[in-house]
Amino acid sequence: MPRVFLITGTSTGFGNFYAQEVLDQGDYVVATARDPTSLSFKNTTADNFLAVRLDVTDKKSISEAFDATLAKFSRVDVVVNNAGYGLAGCFEEYTDAQIRQQMEINFFGLLDVTRTAIEVMRDRQTPQGGLVQNVTSIGGQRGVPLFSLYCASKWAVEGFTEALSHEVKPEWGIKFTLIEPGGFRTDWAGRSMEFAERHPAYDHLNASVAMGKRHGNQAGDPVKGAKAMYKLAVMKQPPLRVVLGSDAYAGVMNKIDQYEQNYKRFERLSNETDVDGYQAP
Repeated sequence: MPRVFLITGTSTGFGNFYAQEVLDQGDYVVATARDPTSLSFKNTTADNFLAVRLDVTDKKSISEAFDATLAKFSRVDVVVNNAGYGLAGCFEEYTDAQIRQQMEINFFGLLDVTRTAIEVMRDRQTPQGGLVQNVTSIGGQRGVPLFSLYCASKWAVEGFTEALSHEVKPEWGIKFTLIEPGGFRTDWAGRSMEFAERHPAYDHLNASVAMGKRHGNQAGDPVKGAKAMYKLAVMKQPPLRVVLGSDAYAGVMNKIDQYEQNYKRFERLSNETDVDGYQAP
């Protein structure tokens, strides 16, 4: 029986490649975008494909997208929270509006899609269950200069998803995977990126120049990344989190090593703050 995938942000980047991979593998796709008329994929038929409007900042459009999915396919097996963008610049260069927009799309919008996904997978389809894949970033595991708010949005998704995975009942059959890409040759660092206005105090950092050098030279192949995301989606027991890309793997392993060194260094201080006589339950 083909699986039904609902993927946000399929007009470009990972979402676009992922939707095509799902179709190529013989499964069904609900491809969403703010303007679904712009979507075009190979190997689509009236039976395996649905393009619908979904703006993660518009709760009504989220609800309607899931309703349309159920009306056509009767269920959704995999929901992929892929929609998002990068805000580049130093923290003091961001306006209040830019800060809030970054969180609205990358975090709060993802929460709203996930809330609806859980309700559908638990209460509106038989059998229950499904997988929610939340696309974060290696920037969701370590702070990267020029991306303080982007990293904040992705760290927030990481903590939310991990906590949520412990809240759902096992019998619901709902699983979660955090996908943490490194640098991939999508348009994320190009046309899709928003740059803040320069602040004179930060003349030692220039986001536009830095990302201009990086764009098109990243390690990751987005087609291979999409294939990896599909492989994770069809696993019987998908992991809670996984990095994609050699740069992301090296980065997260370095971060783990730094964590261990730091916490071991202050082990005594950490453990001498308990109430006298306290015994762990």
